[in-house]
Amino acid sequence: MRIAVAGGTGAVGTHVVELAREAGHDAVVLSRGTGIDLTTGAGLAEALVGVEAVVDVASTFTLDEQESRTFFGETTRRLLEAEAAAGIGHHLVLSIVGIDRAPHGYYAGKVLQEELVTAGPVPWTVLRATQFHEFAGQVHGSTTVGPLVLVPRMRSETVAARDVAARLVELAEAGPSGRVADLGGPETAWMADLSRAWARVRGDKRRVLGVPLPGKLGKAMRDGTLVTGPGAEHGTTTFAEWLQGQAVQRA
Repeated sequence: MRIAVAGGTGAVGTHVVELAREAGHDAVVLSRGTGIDLTTGAGLAEALVGVEAVVDVASTFTLDEQESRTFFGETTRRLLEAEAAAGIGHHLVLSIVGIDRAPHGYYAGKVLQEELVTAGPVPWTVLRATQFHEFAGQVHGSTTVGPLVLVPRMRSETVAARDVAARLVELAEAGPSGRVADLGGPETAWMADLSRAWARVRGDKRRVLGVPLPGKLGKAMRDGTLVTGPGAEHGTTTFAEWLQGQAVQRA
């Protein structure tokens, strides 16, 4: 099967490409690095020739609601238009657990993305996953006050990006399946604890504090809105196992 991966150079996209190729598929990377601009559609039609399924794991780094909606709105519309023109029969998108109950900030763009996909012209699959293990490192150090590292007080169920990628490849092979079971990690923890563990591996001895964020999004982070519920599936790689692998790579 020829599979196109939007965001194929990102945290999960690189694993999707690797695992798809290991399974014998022809994986095409859709990114600016390969000459394709998802926001304008430049190079997209040519890249989709012969493609049977598109896996969309493209992302953007922003907490701004309007910026997120603009990015996901533009890229999703471009992809769906190009797929419909090419006669592609499956659009598979990676989304986030709980976004419909916390449609704020970055999540607002993901809500719009799901709406466009489910109402669009291409048969679809939506997989919602929890945050990746890498999230602990992404939030660490983004906000500091003197010697203190501040991270959101957040109940998390992080999952290995590779576990998510493996599920995406399975779903691409299965064909359009609609909204499938959510995918989470094997355990829950507070993000501050994960961030502390991440810092220890890197020799960062600064004190980490979990700080409750204001507003509805902050409440959703604390009350379990962003972790999976009954009927969800779960990856098998624990945070500690993933972290050990990171330490080995750094050695």
